[in-house]
Amino acid sequence: MKLFLDTANIDEIKLAAQTGLIDGITTNPSLVAKEKKSFEELLQEICSIIKGDISAEVTSLEIDGMVKEGKHLAKIADNIVVKIPLTQNGLCAVQKLKSEGIRSNVTLCFSPSQALLAAKAGAYIISPFVGRLDDISEDGMNLIQQIVQIYNNYNFETQVLVASCRHPLHVVNSALIGAQIATLPYKVFEQLIKHPLTDIGLEKFLSDWKKVNTK
Repeated sequence: MKLFLDTANIDEIKLAAQTGLIDGITTNPSLVAKEKKSFEELLQEICSIIKGDISAEVTSLEIDGMVKEGKHLAKIADNIVVKIPLTQNGLCAVQKLKSEGIRSNVTLCFSPSQALLAAKAGAYIISPFVGRLDDISEDGMNLIQQIVQIYNNYNFETQVLVASCRHPLHVVNSALIGAQIATLPYKVFEQLIKHPLTDIGLEKFLSDWKKVNTK
């Protein structure tokens, strides 16, 4: 399974990139707004650090506007994937961009029917938001299970990117279900690595090693 970092923060991206475990980056207008750089400058720097897919979102709501923005974003770097909202206009834009060889990440997906339509429209990636569904007492992981089953039923090539991951269990369950990608904040990436028994075991080993060296 691919792991993407959900951030536009260069320091976080550089730290995570050192591990060699990050396959891509997802950004959105909210994440970009936190940084003190222009959108294009930020994307260029991110694309120079991570060579995998980098999602950059359009802000227009009209078909022509989304297509125009998408074409512009795609020219910034070869690994840019244009993020398009899951609306009727968005699905039309996805088809137009695909016809010109531009890949799309269809975002803000909250139902299996939306995911089905995105795949039929030619989305490269679909982004269902599990954490936001959990927030309103729905089972976000059940949505991932449904989407993966539908895509497998019909051999859709669209990759399932599990978004809005709030904790390591979201990532583990996504892997068990068979989603191709999970995108997560840097904090959750760190939590995937840590386990209290690892820390306790390491402390014990080092303590015993000191005893050996003092004999």
